[in-house]
Amino acid sequence: MLSLFKKKNLNKTGEDTTVSSEELLNEAVDQGSEDEVETKLFYSPAYEPAQELKYVYQFLNLELSPLKPNQISLSGVDLKQDEAEGAVIVTAFVRNSLSKAIQLQEMPLLLLGADGEKLARKVFDLSVVGEIPAKSSVPWRFSFGSGDLLVNGELPKTGWKLAFELKTQKKHALDLEESWANSLPEEDKARLHQLVDGMAAPKPGEVNFMGLQAKKSDDGNLHVTMLIRNGSDKNIQLQQLPLEVVDASGEVIAKGGFALNDFEVKANTSKPWTFIFPRSLVKKEEIDLSVWKAYPPQQQN
Repeated sequence: MLSLFKKKNLNKTGEDTTVSSEELLNEAVDQGSEDEVETKLFYSPAYEPAQELKYVYQFLNLELSPLKPNQISLSGVDLKQDEAEGAVIVTAFVRNSLSKAIQLQEMPLLLLGADGEKLARKVFDLSVVGEIPAKSSVPWRFSFGSGDLLVNGELPKTGWKLAFELKTQKKHALDLEESWANSLPEEDKARLHQLVDGMAAPKPGEVNFMGLQAKKSDDGNLHVTMLIRNGSDKNIQLQQLPLEVVDASGEVIAKGGFALNDFEVKANTSKPWTFIFPRSLVKKEEIDLSVWKAYPPQQQN
């Protein structure tokens, strides 16, 4: 009976799509010398299929190709279309080749045709799947409503794919305040553009600070120019910024807080700004700025 059951029902009609875990989740782990990763079947507590269907999933999972380390895959199993209501139910394995568990969140998925054409799009709350264990394959059903379809008529029976919709992030760029853009010499602007273009962009969602120039003026004030780097896909507003400056001796030579009025760093850009520590906040008379660094105290490391 089992052989007849297999012959009749074990038809995987969808294809597989794969993305790197670093690109999707900013997650990656050292998996040693592994070249390929086999994923073991795991059932989410939120979806417990009937025993007969478990046999099907077990067989299909054994037929899946191994993944490379640090990959997340959607492996299409079945697509059912309700022509009367227009709804589409897609069954797929969500596969994790990392050697650690992952938790997916809300993210958009695309239903694609054999040539990559978009058939449907919907944002799914994938946190309901629960934790996806290391090196596992979790069957799940995805429901697209009629309003999620991007095409009319019957969908393909085979060759379709379910895929994560990845954001195409624009190139990290220089963001100059208007006052800087108007007063800075063109040569200095070109150098800043070249500097930002030549550096690796901050990690998604990360905000960090890079020192550009530090000098002590004749009146004893310390002028520190920083590059504020926004790796987020949203503009950020800074109202208050505490800063510490360390010179070549490794000692904190200046420490203070700065109030910033309507200071914005646009999404995925780096903005230069100069912070002036008055002489009263400079802790040493003789300072060595041959090597120095400045940072908000919470980002010391």
